[in-house]
Amino acid sequence: MKILPFRLLVFLLFVSLAGCKSDHDNGPLAVPVVQDEAGAAQGLAIYRYEGYSIVKITNPWPNATKDYVYILQQKGAKIPDSLKQNTIINVPLRSIVVTSTTHIPSLEMLGVSNTLVGFPTLDYISSEKVRGRIGAGKVRELGSNQNLNTEIIIDLQPDLIVGFGIDNNNPALDNLQKNGLKVMLNGDWNEQTPLGKAEWIKFFGALYCVEDKADKIFSDIAEDYGKNQIAAQNGTHKPTVMAGAIYENQWYLPHGNSWGSIFIEDAGGDYLWRNSHGTGSLSLPFEAVLEKAKDADIWIGPAQYTSLAEMTADNPHYSQFKAFRDKKVFSFSNKKGAKGGIIFYELAPNRPDLVLKDMLKILHPELLPDYELYFFEQLK
Repeated sequence: MKILPFRLLVFLLFVSLAGCKSDHDNGPLAVPVVQDEAGAAQGLAIYRYEGYSIVKITNPWPNATKDYVYILQQKGAKIPDSLKQNTIINVPLRSIVVTSTTHIPSLEMLGVSNTLVGFPTLDYISSEKVRGRIGAGKVRELGSNQNLNTEIIIDLQPDLIVGFGIDNNNPALDNLQKNGLKVMLNGDWNEQTPLGKAEWIKFFGALYCVEDKADKIFSDIAEDYGKNQIAAQNGTHKPTVMAGAIYENQWYLPHGNSWGSIFIEDAGGDYLWRNSHGTGSLSLPFEAVLEKAKDADIWIGPAQYTSLAEMTADNPHYSQFKAFRDKKVFSFSNKKGAKGGIIFYELAPNRPDLVLKDMLKILHPELLPDYELYFFEQLK
């Protein structure tokens, strides 16, 4: 899945938590060992009991009206009768199918990418480690998210399929469940803040009984994000920022409450549409963007363009913007995996700390003199 490049905000609160246990057969406690583990992620709640966890997914897609509850059961654990109507998944997992590139970094950071056995549209994956497994024939091609090859998945018999939805209609996942396979929905893509997206690593930590590791990874990311957010306050000025580009006669750019807008704000930039209300994309006519942004200092994320020449070849009116003439245009589209997958789409939701460092370097280069851009590149 190609994650839309813009949405987010920040929250810092984490607890040092106990990991899974798999060598006991104690009954469940009356109260969870850890209650409502996720803090920044609005759509994820994890309640840890002795021997099992309850994972609650809310708002897996925009305006979802149903919550999804899953029980992660360790070997020998007893599950209360009141929970047995929910999907029960044996953990730690030994094999998994995921359906979004944003799931891949979590598996890799947790050291469990060797359990991945299938993925739709393998060329989207940029991770070198996972590409090595693909080359060795250890990860099967599953078609596309809209048309999953259910026959291959049934043949693979993974312990779990992690899917996502854009609405309440996914016949492929329904068919897999009817064939006895376990399916969990993951709503990381619908989180609206940088740390909210990143905290979904705890979802995978629970599946592999490596909660402590997932907690530490997220804690480090959140701490680094916070430090750079504070550093941005030392900028000597607040450069004005424009974003987006034209697609089918409309200019698409991030709304004021979106993921991308929040990064610009946290990095000490003045996003010209920061006062617009919404978390998705805003579409405007070219003239409206030119009137507001013709003198903007910096242009971030001009769609899929990889050079200034490519931009003006497509639309010569781009040259009317000061940021274009000053060559202050920055894009993530040049940095790709071996098969052309854009690394930003795969890794950025998991590593908002790196995105913020890039933004800080772009907007206030004096604050990070030795840092080299990780996702972005100044177009030539």
